[in-house]
Amino acid sequence: MLIVINAISIPVFIGIAYLFSNNKKQIQWRSVAIVLVLELLLAWFFTQFKAGQAAVQGAADGFNWLVSVASKGIAFALPDWLTANHGGPNFVTSALLPILLVVPLFDILTYIGVLPWLIKWIGKGLAFITGQPKFEAFFSIEMMFLGNTEVLAVSKAQLDSMPARRNFTLAMMSMSCVTSAIIGSYTQMVPGKYVLTAIPLNILGAIIISAILNPTKVAPEDDVIVSVGAKDGKKEPFFSFLGDSILGAGKLILIITATVIAFVSLAALINQLFSLTGQHWLTLENIFGVVMFPFAWLLGFNPHEAFQIAQYMGTKLVTNEFVVMGEVSKSIMAGKGLFSNEHARIVLTVFLTSFANFGTLGMIIGAFKGLVDKDKNDYISARVPYMLLSGILVSLVSAAAAGLFVW
Repeated sequence: MLIVINAISIPVFIGIAYLFSNNKKQIQWRSVAIVLVLELLLAWFFTQFKAGQAAVQGAADGFNWLVSVASKGIAFALPDWLTANHGGPNFVTSALLPILLVVPLFDILTYIGVLPWLIKWIGKGLAFITGQPKFEAFFSIEMMFLGNTEVLAVSKAQLDSMPARRNFTLAMMSMSCVTSAIIGSYTQMVPGKYVLTAIPLNILGAIIISAILNPTKVAPEDDVIVSVGAKDGKKEPFFSFLGDSILGAGKLILIITATVIAFVSLAALINQLFSLTGQHWLTLENIFGVVMFPFAWLLGFNPHEAFQIAQYMGTKLVTNEFVVMGEVSKSIMAGKGLFSNEHARIVLTVFLTSFANFGTLGMIIGAFKGLVDKDKNDYISARVPYMLLSGILVSLVSAAAAGLFVW
């Protein structure tokens, strides 16, 4: 019965997107159907076939290997942070400090042209298969590797050349991205094979949901990729580039650390204020658990499990994925309690693996404010609820697709 409910959830989530579509007549259902079938096939392949499982496990092992290499540098500079008498590896040392290696590595791949080449041709192939505009498909591939502000920043020339409506599509898609810099961090806290499964599913989910919420016809003459890379074609000296990359990684660590501390503290403060009412059940987790409960139930859980999953989902939306991953890490990795169920492990991991939360809205709006003219920025800013809805629906569709094949 639960598997039937899980299967029904996907058309329900797509139906919600249709309900809120800003131009129902323009939806290209053939394209949506092709991408949805492709997403289900990928979910099936990654979870049911040894080759698919080996591929995602190999990728996860690769990121874990990078993290282990990064620990050599951490041990040299901060040996006390890794010793048992100081509590052993914690959130910062195990999840964040490895960013100091991962970010420069991917920036080097970008500098020498490997990553842009892969993104360009995979994006063109995806556009051919799905029937989506070339740049939107290209952008979805970039999202696999770059953070939402970074992927927008390197696309400035394209943003300038496109109308506000297409810019808005990219804003919605940006809610579902991750950055390669912190994939290794995710794999230290939740099952890496499911993290790596979530990323391509989110790409296809972002195409599906944005094509329904904000359908846009693009003329052939406008369906071009304006530019990739610097306008003048010149490269910054390598070691200057590398230094900037390392400094950028350091700033990213500080931003994530500060955000996690602040959001966890604010959530605790709100819960403390709620406790003054004498109603001990009144907590943020329970409030958002109620809101997300129907969606969690549709993902194939009994009511008790669905409420627990819904609480984690709600907490992620209010804070961020790191907060929830840190909270469930020990249980989900050990397969204890709720997470003795493999279905719960994959559904929650896939749902968490994206930047879809309230804080991301501010980051995206701020990025567009610095990249496009006022009219385009105002168009996007006036539709912020659509962006949040897009991020939530993409996470739900991805989690439903992955969970459908794991019980």
